[in-house]
Amino acid sequence: MCGIAGIVGALEPAGADMRRMLRALEHRGPDGEGVHSDGYAVLGHRRLSIIDLEGGRQPLHNVEKTIWLVCNGEIYNYRELRARLVADGHQFVTHSDCEVIIGLYERYGDALLDHLRGMFAFALWDTRKQRLLAARDHLGQKPLFYVDQADRFAFGSEIKSLLALDSSLSTLNLQALEQYLALRLIGPPLTMFKGVCKLPPGHLLTLERGARPQIRAYWDLQFEPKIQGTEEDLIDELDERIVESLRLHMVSDVRVGAFLSGGLDSSLLVAMLAKRVGVKELPTFTIGLPYQRYDEAPYARAVAEMYGTEHHERTLSLNLTGLLPDLIWHLDEPSDPLSLCAYQVARFARETVKVVIGGDGGDELFGGYDRYYGNLYAGYYSRVPAALRRHVFGPALSLVPASGWYKSAGHQMRWLHRLSFLSGGERYAASLSYFYFDSAMRDQLLSPGARAELAGFDPELVLKAPFDRLQGDSLDRMLYADSKVRLPDHPVMISDRMSMAHGLEARSPFMDHRLAEFAARLSSSLKVRGRSLRYIQRKLAARYLSPEILARPKQGFSSALPYVLRDEYKKLYDHYLRDSALVQAGVFERKAIDALLASHLAGHEDHGNRLWLLINTEVWYRMRILGESQRAAA
Repeated sequence: MCGIAGIVGALEPAGADMRRMLRALEHRGPDGEGVHSDGYAVLGHRRLSIIDLEGGRQPLHNVEKTIWLVCNGEIYNYRELRARLVADGHQFVTHSDCEVIIGLYERYGDALLDHLRGMFAFALWDTRKQRLLAARDHLGQKPLFYVDQADRFAFGSEIKSLLALDSSLSTLNLQALEQYLALRLIGPPLTMFKGVCKLPPGHLLTLERGARPQIRAYWDLQFEPKIQGTEEDLIDELDERIVESLRLHMVSDVRVGAFLSGGLDSSLLVAMLAKRVGVKELPTFTIGLPYQRYDEAPYARAVAEMYGTEHHERTLSLNLTGLLPDLIWHLDEPSDPLSLCAYQVARFARETVKVVIGGDGGDELFGGYDRYYGNLYAGYYSRVPAALRRHVFGPALSLVPASGWYKSAGHQMRWLHRLSFLSGGERYAASLSYFYFDSAMRDQLLSPGARAELAGFDPELVLKAPFDRLQGDSLDRMLYADSKVRLPDHPVMISDRMSMAHGLEARSPFMDHRLAEFAARLSSSLKVRGRSLRYIQRKLAARYLSPEILARPKQGFSSALPYVLRDEYKKLYDHYLRDSALVQAGVFERKAIDALLASHLAGHEDHGNRLWLLINTEVWYRMRILGESQRAAA
């Protein structure tokens, strides 16, 4: 795990450009720095040493020093690949897992990606061909950003490295802003900065000297043909595939721990590591909340005691006001309250280990969100005549309170009613935007000038397109859209930035692409049955976990924050939104923000999630566009 950067084309004298980029990535790799330049291309690397502690410094090269590589991540099947390459006569220079990429390139060219199993973002410079090959892993666990300018092409693991190279890139991208307001994510190729692009997961980029970069997909998730077999046989196979992924993810020359939230995903992985992989006294890390209704620590403690882990637990003292600018600095873009917990638990775990196992991807593999069955129910409700829904049920729903917990019956009924008038990808995108800013609310919030600039742009297309592109049932389409966009650009993005903020490597066994391929081809009935979510995963978990753990409802830390921190949120509203810089810049309308605040604080309607988006955007704008320091933005 580390941070990588590179420039192809015009270079500054004495490498000042690369030094600025690597300085911005120092937190990702506190164990060392390396640079290689041939006068036209320069590759830089900040290292967090996990494998080949002494010899794995980057940039890596082949024996002839004609191919150079920087890689962020881990190649989990490198031992198998190395043995195969050695048998074919390839000579290695180090014992680094990433060096197999060079050997595979020399043998297979760009098709090397067909052989990798891991999480990675890498860039390979072929000095003989004067050609750059860059790629991002199958499901987007590791990030890669780039800028394509007239005289140079540059890339980096985080946007801040590109801003350090060229401060003129600190310009607001209105399309990305609208997408964030609509969906709470920013999908590729967009970023919040004009001119800065994000390489999509499962894609590679090539750049020939004198040409523009070319991007294409090298992998996609397939949901057909469906795997046949008895339920018990499929549970057995799922069991073995998760164990295989766990064994690969435990490859390390340093001690590995695990996040243990008390939820299904992390609890199952910890249990299987102890019972099937045979890890003794696994370090586990839990953050508790001083609010009994939302605290999952007791459930995590029960799993830790059951499997004899070396358990570490800390109660989180929530302080958004002081921490928010730090979160935004590391994220580079606005996000959501999930980052607060991820930041704290990563900092806690880093006191003990350098590598942790986490549960990202379980919801998207096995169907873990309420919206999956909710969208199906919306289809059933849509069979009621539209006139009856619009003129009878709609007015009746307007009498139901719209305030309080976002999972309240009132919100669920309103959500279902709205979705019933939509279909396909439009319905699925709206199932997310309902809780944020739908098109009507965005029209009120955005200034006339901003709306004019955004004319013709559909911020929800990033989800609609993959949903409508896949041939399959509604659940397959939702899971596919989430795997392409929401998973890499929301929870995984947060996990990467918040763990790397503390020089911690977070690994996600559920996101092994071979395991994901198997899960995708399971029948939808093995994932969602009525209101029962994660059907096959729960059947498997029953072999390892107590009924108390399995029976508890999905909690969700981040969505509770607007309610847990109600008083502190009021302070944040006053601090950031009463005198909004985005209003002064002519992006937002003052009246729309005031109306949201008044309605929410009076308890008339729940706008907690929407106000969080606005606060995040405001802090981000002040820091990244106006150039305020973290302290000044606090």
